[in-house]
Amino acid sequence: MRFRMFIIAGLALALSLGLVACKKQEGKTAKAQAKVINGAGATFPYPIYAQWAYKYEKLTRTKINYQSIGSGGGVAQIKAKTVDFGASDAPLTPEELNESGLIQFPMVIGGVVPVVNLANIIAGSLKLSPEVLADIYLGKIKKWNDARIKQLNPGINLPNKSITVVHRADGSGTTWIFTNYLSKVSDEWKEKVGFGKAVAWPKANNVAGKGNEGVASFVKNVDGAIGYVEFAYALQNKMNYVQLKNKEGKYVKPMIESFQAAAANADWVNAPCYYLVLTDQPGANSWPITGASFILMHKKQQDKKQARTVLEFFDWCYRHGADLAVKLDYVPVPEEVYNLVEATWKKEIKANGQPVWDK
Repeated sequence: MRFRMFIIAGLALALSLGLVACKKQEGKTAKAQAKVINGAGATFPYPIYAQWAYKYEKLTRTKINYQSIGSGGGVAQIKAKTVDFGASDAPLTPEELNESGLIQFPMVIGGVVPVVNLANIIAGSLKLSPEVLADIYLGKIKKWNDARIKQLNPGINLPNKSITVVHRADGSGTTWIFTNYLSKVSDEWKEKVGFGKAVAWPKANNVAGKGNEGVASFVKNVDGAIGYVEFAYALQNKMNYVQLKNKEGKYVKPMIESFQAAAANADWVNAPCYYLVLTDQPGANSWPITGASFILMHKKQQDKKQARTVLEFFDWCYRHGADLAVKLDYVPVPEEVYNLVEATWKKEIKANGQPVWDK
């Protein structure tokens, strides 16, 4: 009897040890199966990329490490092959893409919004024309009660306060979109400053902040400041945005509908390498500083499995991330566009001569 009990106890101990070993092995297997994707770039889409990454990791155990360092940094890192993908709010020209062996595709659409710090002025009530906005950033309009601003806002008691201009300190796709717009609406801006991820800002009363976060922080803390941020940052930080006069002469507020209106007639099919700029688009309801944010990847991939993992994440974002995008005040890429994009993946992105994407 004692011997039988000893045998049973021994078997129980062996089974227990076996289960522990199995659990350890399962842990190792799970760890081995966990995937990591590394990306870097634009701060403009960071809020939605962070939410997509969080939800996708919960569903798939694939972790997305995204560094919100600005479009310039993202382009540099993908060219140096230190990340799996780069992100830029400024589309690269077909020539630059081909030179670096890259492909680009739109991931999400949003708007750049001028924001101000003016006490006792209701959010969204201040109106600016394209010319006045350009002259503020050129340093030609220095006070909030300037006659030209007062003329646009007869019902608002504008303060006799100096304007502090806030711009980005880093290379930025948000700056690219904003200065691209200013170059379209102001000949003087186009000639003296131009547009790009980084520009030589006029020597006005200005300060520079890093990222959308830095610009938002300066505007919130400097009385009389004006800056430009991605719309989600304006809402999240409860900032005082302005109305802008668009190409049709209508004053519009930044909102999903006005971004959609600007993007509605975009001709992605005939845009070479998806190079398309959405600023100053026609349409009575169009927000004039609308832009798409782009993903950059190498056409020739070293690791087919890793490249496919990256594309599976973006495919999920397109097909299942639209509701999250809208909640954060972005415009999702339309189905007809992402179907076109995925056909481009199949054709362009290869490893050892074989398509990475074959869905």
